[in-house]
Amino acid sequence: MEERVRIDIEGGVADVRMVRTDKMNALDDAMFAGLVAAGERLKNEAGVRAVVLSGEGRAFCAGLDMGNFGRMAEGRPAGTTASRDEGLGARTHGPANRAQYAAWVWREIPVPVIAAVHGVAFGGGLQVALGADMRYVAPDARLAVLEIKWGLVPDMAGTQLMRGLVREDVVRELTFTGRIFSGEEALSLGLATRVCADPRAEALQTAREIAGRNPDAIRAAKRLLNAAPYGDNEAGLIAESVEQAALIGSPNQVEAVMSNLQKRDPIFVDA
Repeated sequence: MEERVRIDIEGGVADVRMVRTDKMNALDDAMFAGLVAAGERLKNEAGVRAVVLSGEGRAFCAGLDMGNFGRMAEGRPAGTTASRDEGLGARTHGPANRAQYAAWVWREIPVPVIAAVHGVAFGGGLQVALGADMRYVAPDARLAVLEIKWGLVPDMAGTQLMRGLVREDVVRELTFTGRIFSGEEALSLGLATRVCADPRAEALQTAREIAGRNPDAIRAAKRLLNAAPYGDNEAGLIAESVEQAALIGSPNQVEAVMSNLQKRDPIFVDA
């Protein structure tokens, strides 16, 4: 995994970095494997309360490695060594194939994930960023749903992730044209959470703030927010009540109250 993705954990914050700098962190087979392995590790990593995902060097991620287009001509899709039908059809990670899971896994991590985007986030790179809970983006970053340039559709969960962020007609325009847009425009469209001069520094600061909150409440909130787009109102309201009932009076919730009343930093315990 460390060939392509490195993880440093400090103070409850996992700093995850794509490190294929010579190729602007483009997605080759090893990068797909590294992203999946990193996400699967962090799903169960004790003591992690927030995650920042970024790219080393000049870019967040330039999208699919050019070598993969030759593989496609041979009938072998990106992100797999199998044939086209076997590779894309195989549900290797729940409802997702491996390439989709490289983006979707960040939603399954039980704590908040912030993508810090600079340089470019094209095609699959943008879809990886969309898997995060939040996206902090440099104003001059360049982003695109670029698959149509290569005669393809976004297939790393992008259609499912964009629909909750952007108006349907805007999603269609970006997908049909493949046009490149800036970080500033990404904010206006709904694809960026915040525009920052230094996205990684600000993402790490926010992650440290999150790490200082009741970790049980943070995890409960992510479960609720992940489920909200897919359930009906009744199920969502019941889920809120169930999560809140479990939190009220729990040790970390009591500590949140007492630390505020006593005007001191809280001391939370991870499950």
